[in-house]
Amino acid sequence: MAEMHDTTEEYLETILELEEEGVLPIRARLVERLGVSAPSVSETVSRLVEAGYTELMGDRSLRLTDKGRALATTVVRRHRLAERLLVDVIGLEWEKVHKEAARWEHAISADVEEKLIILLGDPATCPHGNPIPGTSRAADTTITKPLSLVADGEIRVIRIGERIEVDDEALRLLATADLTPGRTAAIIDTGNGQVTLRTSTGEHVVPTRIAELMFVAQL
Repeated sequence: MAEMHDTTEEYLETILELEEEGVLPIRARLVERLGVSAPSVSETVSRLVEAGYTELMGDRSLRLTDKGRALATTVVRRHRLAERLLVDVIGLEWEKVHKEAARWEHAISADVEEKLIILLGDPATCPHGNPIPGTSRAADTTITKPLSLVADGEIRVIRIGERIEVDDEALRLLATADLTPGRTAAIIDTGNGQVTLRTSTGEHVVPTRIAELMFVAQL
């Protein structure tokens, strides 16, 4: 029963994250993001619709109901608070926290969540720069664009797309290159499917597939 509950939360969380990224939440995207088979996704989606968490729209996309959105928002908030705890208090490496927090998010109660918010100072974002729902802190209104669309000049990393958070190779690259949220870099060259930057740790090449999901501010 607990496993089914965790699966429900994982699917709702993923649908909400797709919405945040402006990606239409259809079943094919869930297959890609969750790494499960199409039949498994279809079966779980049918359960979510039946339970009143989602609606299947005319274009085959999924829309969260009020009930589904409330649960999805809670899960995302607890996941991102867990990430902050792991980085800010425990000192776990930045590139490892997403997977660890994915295990913690289902076990955090409302009481623990409340204490975490106090302990962490009600943070506005997770360590990857994504907003924590329900925070009382003002969101960063800095105008950003994908790194892949910036031709030259200096940039500051603002946030990392959720799709990168499940890509171990990409996370290690960004951690090694010191291209985590809040850090600055200078663009040296673009083209040939990559962006070359100079950071505090030297020159680094970021493939376009990663640069497309790095949201930066031009300085």
